[in-house]
Amino acid sequence: MSNLLEVLKSRSSQRDFLDNKPIPREQLKQIIDCARFAATARNVQPWEFVVVTEPGVRQQIAEIATTGKFIAQASACVIVFCQDTKYYLEDGCAATENILIAAAALGISSCWVAGDKKPYDEAIRNLLSVPQNYKLVSLIALGYDKEEADRAPKRPLTEVLHWEKFKSL
Repeated sequence: MSNLLEVLKSRSSQRDFLDNKPIPREQLKQIIDCARFAATARNVQPWEFVVVTEPGVRQQIAEIATTGKFIAQASACVIVFCQDTKYYLEDGCAATENILIAAAALGISSCWVAGDKKPYDEAIRNLLSVPQNYKLVSLIALGYDKEEADRAPKRPLTEVLHWEKFKSL
């Protein structure tokens, strides 16, 4: 899919991946290259991206990240860290969203696992040798779907769009 609007409307989180189907390194680099172009407050660009493709390390991450057990079956996991700046979370989330969109544009499925303020943030940082002055923002599982998954329905535009003022439904 090359049409950006279609990519945005069709991507969904997937947690059931084909085991051991690697993502080409060039595609992983393209995804991270898109992440570094994310919006960033005051152009601080506080992010760093750790891409883990080694199955043993992904398994360890899956064991540590209580809501990311499926990371073990993914082809790769991108972990987004940001320097502890005023807007680290906003900047890191913008980069995370770019990763999700870039992956979808390349036909790669993904799922965002929260990292900020989670009890496993220090363990993940230690596992990956990340300095203490970086905050864990997110972990993103990347891979290929085992089968075409149904997309969860989204609320209609008429329910979420408000003109000029917020209006209760």
